This record gives sequence, C-alpha cells and structure tokens, in this order.
Amino acid sequence: MSLPLEYPVTLPNGLQYKQPSGLFINNEFVKSQGGKTIDSINPSTGELNGSVYAAEKVDVDVAVKAARTAFNKWKYVSGDKRGDLLYKFAQLVERDVELINAIEAWDSGKTKEQNARFDVAEFISVFKYYAGWADKISGKVIQNNPKKLAYTVHEPFGVCGQIIPWNYPLLMAAWKLAPALAAGNVVVLKTSEITPLSLLFVSKYFVEAGFPPGVVNIISGYGATAGAALASHMDVDKIAFTGSTATGKVISQLATSNMKAVTLELGGKSPLIVREDAELDQAVKWAAVGIMSNQGQICSATSRILVHEKVHDEFVKRFVAHVKEAYKQGDVFDDQAVVGPQVSQMQYEKVLKYIDIGKKEGAQVALGGAANKAAGKGFFIQPTVLTDVQKTFRVAQEEIFGPVVTVSKFSTDEEALEIANSTEYGLGAAVFTTNVVKAHQMAAEIQSGMVWINSSNDSDMHVPFGGVKSSGNGRELGEYGLETYTQAKAVHVNIGTRL
Repeated sequence: MSLPLEYPVTLPNGLQYKQPSGLFINNEFVKSQGGKTIDSINPSTGELNGSVYAAEKVDVDVAVKAARTAFNKWKYVSGDKRGDLLYKFAQLVERDVELINAIEAWDSGKTKEQNARFDVAEFISVFKYYAGWADKISGKVIQNNPKKLAYTVHEPFGVCGQIIPWNYPLLMAAWKLAPALAAGNVVVLKTSEITPLSLLFVSKYFVEAGFPPGVVNIISGYGATAGAALASHMDVDKIAFTGSTATGKVISQLATSNMKAVTLELGGKSPLIVREDAELDQAVKWAAVGIMSNQGQICSATSRILVHEKVHDEFVKRFVAHVKEAYKQGDVFDDQAVVGPQVSQMQYEKVLKYIDIGKKEGAQVALGGAANKAAGKGFFIQPTVLTDVQKTFRVAQEEIFGPVVTVSKFSTDEEALEIANSTEYGLGAAVFTTNVVKAHQMAAEIQSGMVWINSSNDSDMHVPFGGVKSSGNGRELGEYGLETYTQAKAVHVNIGTRL
C-alpha cells in the first residue's frame, strides 16, 4: 500500500488539518523503505482514522545514522540555544493547541475536554520547564589534595532511543524528548503503533522551531520490529522505555548488545490505603481520580483500594455514588464525558476478561462490570468497582489497565502495609489519614517510588516519577529526569609534583 506523505482529515468536531503519514527523519517525512503501513483505529467508533508508515529495522538504521550525524554538531550547541529551541517548540504547539487537543482525543480515545486538554497543556509545560534547565547543567570541582585538582562535567549520552506507550501519546513523549534534548542528546523516538497520529503531527514544529536536521527523529512501528531494532542497535547509547513490565524485561535484554544505559518506567498495581481516621469525602474523590482518569489506563493508577473494616461499607457506598454521578462515560468529543473508551479492541477484550476473572474468583460487583454499549459503538467499558477482593486474587495482583478497581478490607496498619507490598510492583501508593505521624510512617514502609498522602496520582513535572521492583528503574521529570540523560566525566589535573 502506498500512502501520500500527508492526507486531509476532517475531525468529528469539524476541525480540518493535514495528517502526516511518513517517518519523521532528518526534518522530513519519508516513506518506510519496505512500504508497510499501520492502521489507526478510532476507539470511540472502531472505525479507521487513517494510516501511517511502519518503520522496520532498515528504517531504524537510517534514523539512527541521521541522529549520529546530527550529534557531531548538536553536542557543541550551547545550553542557551538548546533552551531557546525547546521554548520555541512549546510556543508553536501552544499556538495550535485546540487542533492538537482534538487530534490527541481522536487518536487515543481520551475525552477532549476532561482529559486530552490537560495532557496537551502539560506537554507544553514540560518542554518549557526543561527549556529552563538547558543552560544549568554543571559539574563540580573536587579538591582533596593541594597538589591535585579534579572536576566533573556532565555530558550527553549521544543517540538516545525512546519508546513510548499508547496511553499518553504526547505526554510520555514530552517526558522523554524534553530532558534528552535539553541535556544535549539527539533522539530517535518510536511511537506506539496504536496511537501514532498526534506525535507525528507535532513533529513538524521541530522544523519550524529551528531544530537542526537529525536532532529529533520520530518513527512509528511495531515493538517486535522497530522497537527491538532500536533497543539492540549498536549505535544507540541509551534507551528509555515506558510500557509493560514484560516488554521492559525484553528491552533490558536487548540493550546488553552494547551495554547501553537503560531507563524503564513500567507497570503498576498501586494501593490506596484508607485508614479509619481518614476524611472519607477526600478519600472518595481522590480514589476516583486515581482509577477512573484516562479510562484507568495509567501505569500508576491506584487500582487497589484498601479500606479499614470500620469504615469500609460507608466508603464503598459513597465511592460508588460519586463515580456514578461524576464520571459520565461517552464519546471523546462530548464535552461532559469524563471516561472515554479503551484505546483498542485488544485492550477492551483484556479488561472485560479480567472483570470476568474477578467474578469467578469471588469478587462482588458493586458498580459496572460489563461493556457499555449505550455509550457508543466503540470500546466502552462501564466504570467498575469490585469488592470482597482477597489479596491473592488475580485482579488484585495483575495490572488490568482499565476503569476497574478492587476494594479490600484491613484491620490494622500492619495488615494494610502487608497487603500493599504483596505484589511484584512498586510504582505508586496513596495513604489517607488525618494522623500526620502515621502518614509519614506508612509512606516510609510502602515499597514504591512515589507515595501520595491524602491524594492520588498527583503528578507534578517538578517532582521525580518512577518506581521500584518490577515497576522499573530510573526517574523521569524534575531535575532527576534531567540527570538520567547525562553522564559524569571526571577530569584529574596534577597541579604539583605528586607522583
């Protein structure tokens, strides 16, 4: 199939634009050398949105070569200049933000007004934030001996391969692209084959902003071909991946080809603990945010709610009522809809299968528990609350990645912590209590990279994001996220007659 490198699109809300379909390499959209394509399916309708070219190994080789050539000059560009380019890029996205909001919603199944709009706003903010860091990367002088001086410089890795997931097509790209470019690296980024459209569209702003050819390369492709080729490539110096734990393990193995640096942000099964003394209305509100946002397709979603037995029944009653009232489900262009469809037929079927597993294990359905055909003909699943869930149930151990939450009881703080730490994951956790001492004590005991006290999934670009155990390694966002894209070099200077 031969596609034009861009084609006209009229979105369901009436906006019109031209969608790029090519691989973005060397500041140009080009066809894949094998000519294979990927179809993008509308999650709200199950219909075809459009198609893009699919990169294979030979295309990855071309993109990496372009990046390596660009790095030879880009590494000498000043931090001031890199910051200016990042900020200019953010301004260009901001200029066309309404169109980009719509493309992101249409491509991924996010509700436009209640979800996509906020993701695109943070996409812009992350680029502006790291634009401010670009000229502030510095080392240290270390002098422990009057006859010797040593200093460190923080250098970019070089060519960074980046692989992003389908649940946040733009935002996950910003978390990786912005710090890598600010630190002086060049990038080859692979989008998800499920949601390729929005990032390909914004790629053109890198040209308009003035980035040199080859500094940013965006390709679409399948994980088994393009992703594997990027992770194992001998001329890629670092790989960063966000996605499932199973795929993260494969990425780690492939990266040993040349011992490239690896950052992994993987799955989660984050607990939300509601102590007896918690403010229940706050706990209810944040518990809903923590699992129903983005259709539950969040790696850090607080998908396990652990409630003290004395307040369990009242919490469940309020929680179900709140979700029914506040989390309307509908088409992505319905301004009142909060919960959209699952991203794909495969994900839709996976979530429904887990709901069925939970029922068979003995969980009770307090809300939802089925597909929602009334919301549309796409991949809609009712917001679902499962109660009477034991910690050994599969639905309490495995990542479902949908609008499905389990609720379990506990009697003591020690029991709550034991249940919280009983999975292989360690990405996030939440504790609701009015006892500040207990809050910090429990935060210290929970095995996770992040803990929210009296909130859930309260992401902040100034604060590091990442997990422990099977939830990955390394951190994104904040100064910590910048550090993962530089490596320290030590320079020893003999300033005396020391032997």
